[in-house]
Amino acid sequence: MANNYNPDVLNCIANLSNDEVFTPPALANQVLDMLPQELFSNPATTFLDPFTKSGVFLREIVKRLDRGLEAQIPDRQQRIDHIMHSQVFGIACTELTAHLSRRSLYCSKHPDGPHSVSRFDNPEGNIQYKALRHTWEGNKCKYCGASMEVYDRGDAAEQYAYQFIHTDNPENIFKMTFDVIIGNPPYQLDDGGFGASAKALYPLFVKQALKINPRYLCMIIPARWYAGGKDLDKFRDIMLSERRIRYIHDFPDASECFPGVEIKGGVCYFLMERHYNGPAVVYTHKNGIIVSSMEREIKESYCDTFIRSNEAVSIIKKVVAKKEKSFSDIVHPAMTFGIRTYVKEFDSDVPNPGYTKVYAQKTIGYIKTEKITQGHNYINQWKVIIPEAIGSGEMGKDILKPILSEPGSINTETYIMNGPYNSKAEAENAVSYIQTKFFHMMVGLKKITQHTTNKVYKLVPLQDFSHPWTDEMLYKKYGLTDEEIAFIESMIRPME
Repeated sequence: MANNYNPDVLNCIANLSNDEVFTPPALANQVLDMLPQELFSNPATTFLDPFTKSGVFLREIVKRLDRGLEAQIPDRQQRIDHIMHSQVFGIACTELTAHLSRRSLYCSKHPDGPHSVSRFDNPEGNIQYKALRHTWEGNKCKYCGASMEVYDRGDAAEQYAYQFIHTDNPENIFKMTFDVIIGNPPYQLDDGGFGASAKALYPLFVKQALKINPRYLCMIIPARWYAGGKDLDKFRDIMLSERRIRYIHDFPDASECFPGVEIKGGVCYFLMERHYNGPAVVYTHKNGIIVSSMEREIKESYCDTFIRSNEAVSIIKKVVAKKEKSFSDIVHPAMTFGIRTYVKEFDSDVPNPGYTKVYAQKTIGYIKTEKITQGHNYINQWKVIIPEAIGSGEMGKDILKPILSEPGSINTETYIMNGPYNSKAEAENAVSYIQTKFFHMMVGLKKITQHTTNKVYKLVPLQDFSHPWTDEMLYKKYGLTDEEIAFIESMIRPME
């Protein structure tokens, strides 16, 4: 029997690496489905992918235009020439992706060559690429924040100075307006910080696209802007204030969009419409299907973040109505005691007078109390500590494991401390609260990455710790319905 396996090459490219997240054709079509489909039957509609990598969006747009314009332009070659020359445009991320995109769109690396499906009189066609250099101000690029130490490396190496965001006037690149700006921008760039430090780039692409003011803006971006992320506060404020967003499709597990790729916090794609002013329809995708949809405001008065889960909206409103203090009020910074995560050596493996117990990463040791530089007022009190980094940020999968930190003990920045508590009983009652599914659900509303800093506890209400807590007690206190309880029970896996 003959082997008829003939995979789409752009599906294969989409799985190449975590560094360059290429878009699978199926995902590109899901994003295109959000647009009014009559756009593809209008010979005047213009499209721009300002960060094309494989050319998949441009290719799929051409397919739709080819079908949609058949009645108006019956001659196939005339129709393709019109689409390629007047309707579809791209800006490549790198020289390599420029070649890939031109092959995808024109079936030839050279649009001015004999094999191009539509002949141009230039070697680029409508897909531009310019090898730009960063513009240094001090030791950072003024446009993207790239580190001069990392990216000032001569002409031979790729600079990653993306054309679309390295200009004050993106509308001048093609000197035209666009009805649709669409694509999947680069997500981040190493900024030369400690360890795996990286600067988010996708907010720059969104803001630059808004300068051009298209009729429709569609992008696939990481979802960490919802509630956290390095340097994302201003971008989050912009997105939350946008009442032009008509649809948000949310994927807590990014591998549903990009198989084999891990993006902590998941991804989303959205449609922003220039003349729309209203609530958005929020869709939640899991296991290949839409499990929830709701039309709602993306900014709520009681919250400075985007509430990811539709089902949680009614729950949080009931909690906020109590006007209680926040659990974050008793959550302290990671460096409360000034001891770094990577401490390797202790002064002793056993307790001694003048020594303090240290809860460190996967171990316990003792250091001389005189070495502790800060947080002295908490040393001899009851505390509870929780690991600072847990899991991926997907609600229900990251189980918080609290540890009692007794008087005479401290923790490294591996843990986040809450308290202090007046007694062991109070601390144990706090542990009982932390171990509830209710607590985990409220944390999960703001925890969309692995980190559990003070901010993720902002929506968690503070309780009276003169007695222990159970989920049943909390469900009754906040008057949750059977449906709301079922949602919490289904989302949070059982505590160990």
